[in-house]
Amino acid sequence: MIGENKVLFSGMQATGNLTLGNYLGALKNWVSLCDEYLCFYSVVDLHSITIRQDPAELRRRARNLLTLYIAAGIDPEKNCLYYQSHVSAHAELAWILNCFTYMGELNRMTQFKDKAAKHADNINAGLFTYPVLMAADILLYQSDVVPVGNDQLQHLEITRDIAQRFNAIYGDVFTIPEPYIGKAGARIRSLQDPSKKMSKSDENPNASIYLMDDPDTIMRKFKRAVTDSEGCVRYCKEQPGIMNLIDIYSACTDKSVSEIEKEFDGRGYGDFKTAVGESVVAILKPLQDRFDDLNKNKDHIDKIIKENAEKAEYYALKTLRKVQKKVGFPERVR
Repeated sequence: MIGENKVLFSGMQATGNLTLGNYLGALKNWVSLCDEYLCFYSVVDLHSITIRQDPAELRRRARNLLTLYIAAGIDPEKNCLYYQSHVSAHAELAWILNCFTYMGELNRMTQFKDKAAKHADNINAGLFTYPVLMAADILLYQSDVVPVGNDQLQHLEITRDIAQRFNAIYGDVFTIPEPYIGKAGARIRSLQDPSKKMSKSDENPNASIYLMDDPDTIMRKFKRAVTDSEGCVRYCKEQPGIMNLIDIYSACTDKSVSEIEKEFDGRGYGDFKTAVGESVVAILKPLQDRFDDLNKNKDHIDKIIKENAEKAEYYALKTLRKVQKKVGFPERVR
């Protein structure tokens, strides 16, 4: 633990455009966590290059993502918002941890198998050792907790295994992170296939609501959202499309499922879809306005980027220097 508060680490990749699912499931809930934790929120751009990226586009998306963190209400004074690539200790620690990670462990990673299947023409070593860099991200800041979804639990488990293995050899070096169990974020599904989560990499543009979609686009996508033939607004497994829309409406309005069912009792899907779309437009407008305002002040964002990178590096180097000494690297002459 770095200070009085426990440490929380999380991050998002600088690829694609953030969706409503990213916002309601994670970003919205990050805002209040600084009251309880010392929070490090990274734009994990090192992870992004396991898949080939257009350099200019990656830089643009990375800046937009960091700006969206702030627009969503995450205070860069109370939290540490930074580019992963601006803190070289991430890559340095990842190399050391590679030497304490077993091939068998990495072979069991389901995300590698999934990504390798999707990018068969570029199955690179970085894709394989991705979990080790993620472990470095977490352990570098002596993180006590990490918010993870079910698809990331395996990565946290290998992080814990690596940290425990290192500690068993060299003593109490790393904090062993726990999964963050807090207020559950809304689990938002695809508007076109509710069996899948809403994804920023979905090839169907109508499947996802992006945070910077304009009101007309949002309303059009909800009107095209998949429902069913039952014709009633009811929260049940037989109506996965309607369940998803109810989850979205509930997350945007703070109304309970029973309140929503009662509100739309006897009304058609058209009315319901319109209401859901309008609630999303209402919740995203302040974020979009704030994002536009922030983008007009380049110097302000540049100052935040510089100061937060320095803050992250300060904490990261504390851990890295300790690790380097433990494994036997020569001390630096100052």
